[in-house]
Amino acid sequence: MTLSIGSTAPDFTASTTEGEIRFHDWIGDDWAILFSHPKAFTPVCTTELGYMAGLKDEFAKRNTKIIGLSVDSSEDNKNWLPDIEEVSGNKVDYPVIGDSDLNVAKLYNMLPADESGTAEGRTAANNATVRTVYIIGPDKKIRAMLLYPMSSGRNFDEVLRLLDSVQLTENKGVATPVNWKNGEDVIVPPTVSDEDAKAKFGDFETVKPYLRRIPQPQ
Repeated sequence: MTLSIGSTAPDFTASTTEGEIRFHDWIGDDWAILFSHPKAFTPVCTTELGYMAGLKDEFAKRNTKIIGLSVDSSEDNKNWLPDIEEVSGNKVDYPVIGDSDLNVAKLYNMLPADESGTAEGRTAANNATVRTVYIIGPDKKIRAMLLYPMSSGRNFDEVLRLLDSVQLTENKGVATPVNWKNGEDVIVPPTVSDEDAKAKFGDFETVKPYLRRIPQPQ
């Protein structure tokens, strides 16, 4: 199954560094960030998991759980966590999925569905495509996907900014412009008439007939 924005995030049961979970049950009524890694004990991923641990409280403020995935056993991932804390200064107290049977990576189109074997003997290069971030809503639908090459560290501040935008636009019926940050002006969608925009948002600035700006709704 090909995944895209609006697809239902595939459910699965898996072992993690914090015990077994069923993914949809683990999300519950919250939002979720699933971010994947090719292999434990790799340099770029070590920096990423540590930085993400430092943002856990920020995501929690947004009713969002975070969960990692590495194509390894949960035991390998547990053994990796002390290195991550030493390098970053942040304790990883969110679950990291052990995907030793490649099941989750294949469910989420990060490895070919017909890929055979297990994590044993595989290298980070074999798993180079397991570098995706998924933003998932409480209804278990995928809201956003970001794919990165193995050599480029991800910008998790951008993931947080994107989450803010997705939640705001969904809750308030607006759109966000280029490089938008929380608290800045937003855009009235073209599908909303001037009359309806006035009733819903009050005064707005017309830059072009199709581009109308308002302060961020609270």
